[in-house]
Amino acid sequence: MAYIDDPETQRANLRFIKASMKQPLLTREREMELARLWRETGDEAALHEMVSAYTRLVVSMASKFRNYGLPVGDLVQEGSVGLMQAAARFEPERDIRFSTYASWWIRSAMQDYVLRNWSIVRTGTTAAQKSLFFNLRRLRARIADASATQLTPQQRAAIAAELKVNPRDVESMESRLAAGDQSLNAPVGEEEDGGNWLDFLRDDRASPEEVVSGLRDSETRSRWLAEAIGELSAREQTIIRRRRLVEEGATLEELGRELGVSKERVRQLEHRALGKLRKSLESCAERPGDLLVEA
Repeated sequence: MAYIDDPETQRANLRFIKASMKQPLLTREREMELARLWRETGDEAALHEMVSAYTRLVVSMASKFRNYGLPVGDLVQEGSVGLMQAAARFEPERDIRFSTYASWWIRSAMQDYVLRNWSIVRTGTTAAQKSLFFNLRRLRARIADASATQLTPQQRAAIAAELKVNPRDVESMESRLAAGDQSLNAPVGEEEDGGNWLDFLRDDRASPEEVVSGLRDSETRSRWLAEAIGELSAREQTIIRRRRLVEEGATLEELGRELGVSKERVRQLEHRALGKLRKSLESCAERPGDLLVEA
């Protein structure tokens, strides 16, 4: 559905179109002369005359994109940017008409604008998608029945061959063009308390801020623990590392044989070491809760 401007905007657009159509056409010789003046001396008056003469190209091109549901005035503005880019890059020594060269830049600027604004979801991010976006409707109207809701596999293959794209890309773009944008705040079903679509997209995982904060807190706790362990005796460090800092800790009996003491003595050393660690860690944290790790 085409976008409909308000009356004032329509009048402004009409004035611009009329002014564009009144600009005199340039002869090939005058066009080349203006292009050289601008390119070689930076003559802004020459640039203005050349660009003004071909604003009608922008208006003509905008009319071809008016059915994408976007304001004609915006299309004209984007096309005018393309026209200025063409003027900046035009090389008169290549012996081609400026209108021919500028048409590509104008069309490209308008196509990029349409792709950016046709939907809130970016469409046409690859060359294949861009080609399909601007040609699929035309080709479908030519080869498919107007009453058909979907293309057949054979029709998709024919379109893919003509545009030199993958049939899967044709199917994907067909679905994309058939579905309009929908607000995530739109209700699901007819009941008022049925929730909205956004409820189904909720992510219960930690937010990026929480993840970063958690990593920093974990690094801090690890540093505190390393410093606290460093304050223990060599025998106490061995017991804590072998009993508490591995997935399958050693038994009291195993450590007793290794250290040459009874397992009861190992238990006593472990209890004393844990007390030292607790005291050291509590002195580092402002609040006891800072030592806890949330599950």
